[in-house]
Amino acid sequence: MNESTRQRDGFLAAAAAYGLWGLLPAYFVALDPSGPIEILAFRIVLSLIFCVVILAIMRRLPRTAALLRDPNILKLSAMAAVLILINWSVYVYASLNQFIVEAALGYFINPLVTVALGVVVLKEKLRPLQWSALALAVVAVVVLAVGYGSVPVISLTLAFSFGFYGFVKNRMGPTVKSLDSLTLETLWLTPIALGLLAWVYLSSGLTLGTLGPGHTVLLLMAGAVTSIPLLFFGAAARRLPLSVIGLMQYLAPVMQFTFGVAIMGEPMPLERWIGFSLVWVALVILSIDALTHRRNRLVNPANH
Repeated sequence: MNESTRQRDGFLAAAAAYGLWGLLPAYFVALDPSGPIEILAFRIVLSLIFCVVILAIMRRLPRTAALLRDPNILKLSAMAAVLILINWSVYVYASLNQFIVEAALGYFINPLVTVALGVVVLKEKLRPLQWSALALAVVAVVVLAVGYGSVPVISLTLAFSFGFYGFVKNRMGPTVKSLDSLTLETLWLTPIALGLLAWVYLSSGLTLGTLGPGHTVLLLMAGAVTSIPLLFFGAAARRLPLSVIGLMQYLAPVMQFTFGVAIMGEPMPLERWIGFSLVWVALVILSIDALTHRRNRLVNPANH
């Protein structure tokens, strides 16, 4: 495979991954009137089943199972499982309760949170443009909080849970592939999910199979909807520079934002436009800094 073909395939894979993530709110809205707890629980259980089937087809089950003997990987995957449980729970709740725009803001903020984690956790030194981007993000949150009279909890929870999730996944190292990691995480969470399904069944009854074949098929797709974008992302990450991946990650929240405003009719008063605009300017600054830094490293590798 030549380089142009490799990059083209990587670009298509990244577009597919972020495009599918961008459609997630529409998928969850289509599952109404299923409740967020039932959707979350099925998402976990069906993701595990989907991952195991794919690993079996790829003949990678023994390799993934071998990770269970590594105490460090087990500990990190358990931490990742807790963080992704928080992230998924909040995101499903937001999608079903008209907070899609606020959820999209969380994923716009996420790259800035990742930079902040590098300073706080890894003691990294920031460049001036990175400091400027972080400062603008803080101002944006203050504007949104003052405008609405409350802190955008959903946005911050999604941004920080996914930011820490990425940090934990990074600590696992490159040997643990995204599919292996998701398998371990959903394996940790499946007992909780089964407990939640039992609770929903006893308290109000499960909607699976009761709302027509179309709804049933959609709900049973939860595992594939969760896992397939990760497979595309893994393919893209192997073919594209991180700077390109970093820029394309904004496709998903742009789609989510558009769906929330244009399709679901969520309100966008002036203070929300100002807050979002500040975040978008911060992301432009962050992207310019990342591209400039990468170009400088390529031109003068000895100085970095």
